[in-house]
Amino acid sequence: MADWLIVNAELVNEGRRFPADLRVRGQRIEQIGQGLAARAGEQVFDASGLWLLPGMIDDHVHFREPGYTAKGDIASESRAAVAGGVTSFIDMPNTKPAALTEALLEDKFAIASLSSLANYAFYFGASNDNLDAIRALDPRRIPGVKVFLCESTGNLFVSDPATLEGVFRDSPVTVLVHAEDSRIIHANLDRAKAEYGDDIPMRLHPEIRSREACLESTKWAVETARRHGTRLHVLHVSTADEVALFAPGPIAGKRITAETCVHFLRYTDSDYATLGGKIKCNPAIKAAADRDGLGRALADTRIDILATDHAPHLESEKAHPYTSCPSGIPLIQFALQSALEQVLDGKLTLERVVEAYAHAPATLFAIEGRGFLREGHFADLALVDPGSPQTVRRHDIVSKCGWSPFEGDTFRASIAATFVNGNLVARNGKLADAPPGMRLAFDR
Repeated sequence: MADWLIVNAELVNEGRRFPADLRVRGQRIEQIGQGLAARAGEQVFDASGLWLLPGMIDDHVHFREPGYTAKGDIASESRAAVAGGVTSFIDMPNTKPAALTEALLEDKFAIASLSSLANYAFYFGASNDNLDAIRALDPRRIPGVKVFLCESTGNLFVSDPATLEGVFRDSPVTVLVHAEDSRIIHANLDRAKAEYGDDIPMRLHPEIRSREACLESTKWAVETARRHGTRLHVLHVSTADEVALFAPGPIAGKRITAETCVHFLRYTDSDYATLGGKIKCNPAIKAAADRDGLGRALADTRIDILATDHAPHLESEKAHPYTSCPSGIPLIQFALQSALEQVLDGKLTLERVVEAYAHAPATLFAIEGRGFLREGHFADLALVDPGSPQTVRRHDIVSKCGWSPFEGDTFRASIAATFVNGNLVARNGKLADAPPGMRLAFDR
């Protein structure tokens, strides 16, 4: 491991932007200042013209291992992550087998300890029959429990009302919900099948996975959390309608928080005409008014966290007809660049984007030593060149599925370098030979 001195950067952290140098010693940030002189043995990284940001903490990914490794695995998707400035991730439980026991969860940690270039953690899954296991979770080791309020892969749809109440009442860790109402979705799908048979147009996806389905389910989750005092985090909010259910303010003072994702800020229902199944995801990408409302809610802190919901599928699968086309989009490699387009368009400040993708998840889950550029914290860093455009080409894609909805798009900023635990793991899109990342720890 080399020690580094990053000089001449524009550092962005905790609501401030200022010129600074940053010294990395071992795994951690040793010093932040101006005019720092290189010591013997240090490697110097000249960051002139670059933004120095905390690495992105993506609290919502599906890396597909175990069980679906033709689509992606922890090794491949963590490589895509660090290529894009993402230094830590938290993976969802809907793998095969689903992560519904401590033993199965530890199997995933064991895989990541050998293969993940990024730092990692894994959510525990809720089912109709593992409430006792949820009650026994250790908040210092497990970030949260994921509850699907609609059907998912495996045994992850919690349909039993008593079990749902029990999870909200008794979970010792944050409860995260995928909030869509299955009854509404099935009724909408039945109507579409009656009209179109097996040839349902992809453009109907936001009508089938409708705003009503999202709003009703999110209302239920918020009301239930308030009744039990649950620490609730609502994932991938996709409608402007849901925004009114959340309060603005610092995330540290909230019991109920919300996340949106980069694709909801970039795409609208008009994009189904060109991208079709490639942007089919659950919940669905909806109208331009939703995109704009979500952006405003992220700006005013009603929505707290910006994530990806990275979920790779094979390109051949995404070409299937509507009812057999799987939902999910590979996004992680270009997520930070996509978010920075919001900054360059003047819709969000750079400081707010950094807060939403790094400070807020670190605060929500009390991640130890990460998410901020502070002396003594782990050196998880993203260096961004705001003046170096990148057009996404297929040969650039690191994700195992081999495609991206961003292909052909030009981002005005590029990722110049990524450091994980003080190791330079990627530079100008090229991955370095680096040791595995670390298991995230939670200070609570």
